[in-house]
Amino acid sequence: MRPNYVGGAWVAAQQSAPNINPSDIKDVIDEYASGDAALVDQAVQAARAAFSAWARSGPQVRADALDIIGSEILARRAELGDLLAREEGKTLPEAIGEVTRAGHIFKFFSGEALRPHGELMPSVRPGVQVEITREAAGVVGLIAPWNFPIAIPAWKIAPALCHGNCVIFKPADLVPGSSWVLADIISRAGLPDGVFNLVIGPGSLVGNAMVNHPGIDAISFTGSVSTGERIARAAIERRVKVQLEMGGKNPLVIVDDASLEQAVEVAIQGSFYSTGQRCTASSRVIVTAGIHDAFMRRFTERAKALVVGDARDKATQIGPVASEAQLDQNLRYIEIGKSEGAKLLCGGERISGKTDGYYFTPAVFAECSNSMRISQEEIFGPVASVIRAANYDEALAMANDTPFGLSAGICTTSLKLATDFKRNAQAGMVMVNVPTAGVDYHVPFGGRKGSSYGTREQGRYAAEFFTTVKTAYTGL
Repeated sequence: MRPNYVGGAWVAAQQSAPNINPSDIKDVIDEYASGDAALVDQAVQAARAAFSAWARSGPQVRADALDIIGSEILARRAELGDLLAREEGKTLPEAIGEVTRAGHIFKFFSGEALRPHGELMPSVRPGVQVEITREAAGVVGLIAPWNFPIAIPAWKIAPALCHGNCVIFKPADLVPGSSWVLADIISRAGLPDGVFNLVIGPGSLVGNAMVNHPGIDAISFTGSVSTGERIARAAIERRVKVQLEMGGKNPLVIVDDASLEQAVEVAIQGSFYSTGQRCTASSRVIVTAGIHDAFMRRFTERAKALVVGDARDKATQIGPVASEAQLDQNLRYIEIGKSEGAKLLCGGERISGKTDGYYFTPAVFAECSNSMRISQEEIFGPVASVIRAANYDEALAMANDTPFGLSAGICTTSLKLATDFKRNAQAGMVMVNVPTAGVDYHVPFGGRKGSSYGTREQGRYAAEFFTTVKTAYTGL
C-alpha cells in the first residue's frame, strides 16, 4: 500500500483503495492509502509549524528545490507517462506530453522564485516612501481532478511553493498513482518537513476536511461545478481565499471561409483527443451554412476512422473512458441527445477491446440546436454536438449562449472575423485556427461565468492567488 506523506514522513493508513487501469479493469496498478479528517488535521498542524520559516526562506532555496523536482520529472518522463496512461486512459503520447508539461511547470516556477515582484514609489505626501510587496498566502489546500493527474497538481503545487506557501495536496482518488510519484519526487527535493503534504482519499472525507479546516488559509480547486459551488460557499463563510476551475461547454465556430481540412483537424483534436475528458474540449461545433455540409461529411469520416483502444498501444488514437461512472454518463447523454431530436451520425457506443476496458467510440451529433441539453451541459466525453448557423453573427451569439465561459475557438482565414471573435467571445481563452483544448504553461489559464471563480492559474498570474499584497509607508 502506498502511504500518505505528512510532516516529512510517510504515513500508513488502515483503509486503502485500488487504482484500476481503465484499459484493462483486471489490472490493479497498486493500493493507495485513504486519509481522513484526522490526517488532514495532522497535515495542517505540520504545515503551520513550517510556514513561518519557509515563507521567509531565500528565493534561491525555493528555486533550487523546484528545479530539482522539475529535472527528475523530465528525466523520468517515459516511465511516468506510462504510469499516467495506465491509470487514467490517456494515450501514451498524450501522457508523456502531460508529464513533460509538469516538469516544465516546475522549471518555470523555479525561475519565478528568483523574480519576486514589488514596487517602490514616492507617496503623494512629501518625505514619505511607499513600498508594495507580496507575501505568501499561508497554508493552502490544493484539490486536483482526475483528468490531468500530474499537470494540474504541478500547476497548483509549483506556484504555491514558489511563493512561500505550505501545501496540503489532495489528488483525485480515482487516479492517485501519478500524484503519489510526484509527491515522492517532492519529498526528496530538500523541502523542510511540513512544507508539502499529501493526503489521498475521497472528497467527502479529505476534501471536506480541508475546505472546512480553520488552519487552511486558501483553497484552490479544479473539478465539477456542483462541488466547486459547495467549496465556494464554505470558503466565503470562513472568509478565506478560494480559486475554482470548473466546467466548460466550449464552442468551436467554423465559418464559410475556413480551410476545410484545417477546421476538421482542429475539431477532431479539440472534441475527441484525451477521450474528450478535458474542460477545454470543443463539445459544441457551430458551423455556418456555406461550409456546413462539406464539414459534416469530412468530420464524420474522420471521427469514424479514429482508433479506440488500450491507452499504451501505439496504434491507439483514443484511449478508454477513465471510469465506469464516466462511461455510464456518456451513454446517458447519447440517449438524451437522441430523445431531444439530434441525429447520431456515428459512435456513442461501448465497444469491446483486446482487454476488458471502458472503451467508447467518439460520437458526432448532427441537427442539434443550441438549447438542447447535449449542447448546454458538460458531458466530459468524446461527444460533439454540431450546430448549423446562418452566418458568423448567429454563430457568435450561439457561442456565447452558455452558462460557461472557459475556452472558445474559431476557424477562419479572415483577419476581421478573427479579431472580432477574439474581442467578443465571452470566454477566458480564445483560440484562432487551433484546438480549444491545449494551453501553454507560462500564460494565464481560466474562464468566465460558470467556468471559473477567482484569480487565474499558471504563469506569473498565479501570484495573484498564492500571495497577498502588503503596502508599507516609511517616513524619510
